Amino acid sequence: MWNIYLSGEIHTDWREQIISRCAELNLPVNFSSACTNHEVSDAAGDHLADTATSFWRDNQSAKVNAIRTRNLIAQADIAIIRFGDKYKQWNAAFDAGYCAAMGTPYITLHSEDIVHPLKEVDAAAMAWTTDVNQVITTLQHVCS
Repeated sequence: MWNIYLSGEIHTDWREQIISRCAELNLPVNFSSACTNHEVSDAAGDHLADTATSFWRDNQSAKVNAIRTRNLIAQADIAIIRFGDKYKQWNAAFDAGYCAAMGTPYITLHSEDIVHPLKEVDAAAMAWTTDVNQVITTLQHVCS
């Protein structure tokens, strides 16, 4: 079984598309992901302490979220990192850098119009894809 970590953009159903297509193809894969509920993710550290500023709230929640993401990336055989069109996913870029540092191969998924700002991220990726079909074809080759 291949462990695949799904990172990045949370406002579209790209994760569900990949998971369902891989299931249809009976690929030997397990999926994990960061918390994809924006409000829950933002509040992950609220139980620790009241914070005076949004910086400290974000800081403690980022650390709690990192427990999950760092462990799941460390367990992953492959990461797929999606950069959407609407929001800048700084967390996805951080995950890509973490994958590169850990030696975890990753595939980027994003449109052509953001190739330039992601040139370093794509340069370290094992593949750059522009749609879910390319991701699935790549996974079929790698995981079969």
